[in-house]
Amino acid sequence: MDSFAPVSIGVRMQSRRVVITGMGQISPLGMDLDSFANALESGVSGIRKIESLPADALPSPYAGEAREFTGNIADFGDIGKEQTRSIRKNLKVMCREIQMGVAAAQRALQHSGLAMGDYDPEKAGVIFGSDYMMTLPEEFDKATAACLNGSEEFVFEQWAEKGLPEITPLWLLKYLPNMPASHVAIFNDMRGPNNSITLREASAGAALGEAMMTIARGHADVIVAGSTGTRVHETRTVHTFLQDPIAEGVDEGAGKCLPFDLNRRGMVIGEGAGALILESLEHAEARGAKILGEVIGQSVSTGWNADRTADRPTAISNALTVVCRDAGIKPADIQHINSHGLGAQQSDWDEAVGLAKFLGEDAKKTPVVAMKSYFGNLGAGSGIVEVIGSLLAQQRKTLPGTLGFTTRDPKCDLNVGSDPQEIASDGVFVSLNFSPQGQASAVAIRGV
Repeated sequence: MDSFAPVSIGVRMQSRRVVITGMGQISPLGMDLDSFANALESGVSGIRKIESLPADALPSPYAGEAREFTGNIADFGDIGKEQTRSIRKNLKVMCREIQMGVAAAQRALQHSGLAMGDYDPEKAGVIFGSDYMMTLPEEFDKATAACLNGSEEFVFEQWAEKGLPEITPLWLLKYLPNMPASHVAIFNDMRGPNNSITLREASAGAALGEAMMTIARGHADVIVAGSTGTRVHETRTVHTFLQDPIAEGVDEGAGKCLPFDLNRRGMVIGEGAGALILESLEHAEARGAKILGEVIGQSVSTGWNADRTADRPTAISNALTVVCRDAGIKPADIQHINSHGLGAQQSDWDEAVGLAKFLGEDAKKTPVVAMKSYFGNLGAGSGIVEVIGSLLAQQRKTLPGTLGFTTRDPKCDLNVGSDPQEIASDGVFVSLNFSPQGQASAVAIRGV
């Protein structure tokens, strides 16, 4: 293959160049890359009435469910007999979030053409982001029933003797947030760096940034960088509706995520996972890999006010400033920003303030897209899926509009639009995500 084009802007701060050679995603827009790209390009929403939960009992019956993902072995793509046997055997110790993360990773590996034998196992690793994972209530049905007295009251004193023996011994393995990275490493014989990051929605960018730096400093040649998350879950959904600003109501308006729009109602819940294959440029070129993009900068920032409340605008502005410094670029060099774009009032206001502070006079020029408008908040899974959306948009040279955007909120004076626009395939974009607690992550990626 032809040598990958040299960097044309800025000064690189890292010693080794890190490129993207594979992508995989599980989302409300499907499981294959073409379906995902087609939905973005044609303005198709993945948010529909909930099927996996009793929707009538919730403040809103809408969600972005990854309906194509069933947890069947076929969802993991075209894998060999040995991997099929190993993954199928371990499905019983993976909750849905872990299954989606592993499936996205396997699909990314297949997309990259990278197979065992193509890399030194000691120089290949996995870094995954996730939310904290919650147990399904039915995991405790038998244990709870065993501790009921004659009046059907729960007797806690009986828990150790009668309750615990009724819980599956491997129960905890199904919900540990380090298990996506563990499973992917085992299934693919990756014995190098292995890490798990839990920073809510900021997890994806933090994981991708750490993966980039791990390769840049020479500790690995190949890293599977991914993230998985959900807000569609028997217990997690209840927590989300109690804690987060949700778009409530039973009409169709409650099923629309409208970031930065004056008529937005709030966040829409979703589920999904994404994974990218990162390699050193030398490793990718040596095996003749197709290069999809280059990770040129990363950052994580946390903002706090004097009263210890989250200062999200400062965290956002700082993260973007540092990612540009790391990448050796200026705000004016950014082709587009793939924003957090939650669709909740205060979150969007905070993001708009942070973006305006960072962009300065370019705030009304730099295109901003909010892909959660297509599938809702996938939790920790959002960031990598959004990066994949930007990479696919660059391949097609068309940046999708923010779905449903019609009336700009005067407090969100950014270049957000509903119409697709032509973009260059080799531009630099920045992906931004942040948590309610004021943790922001940003990644700068150059297309090809």
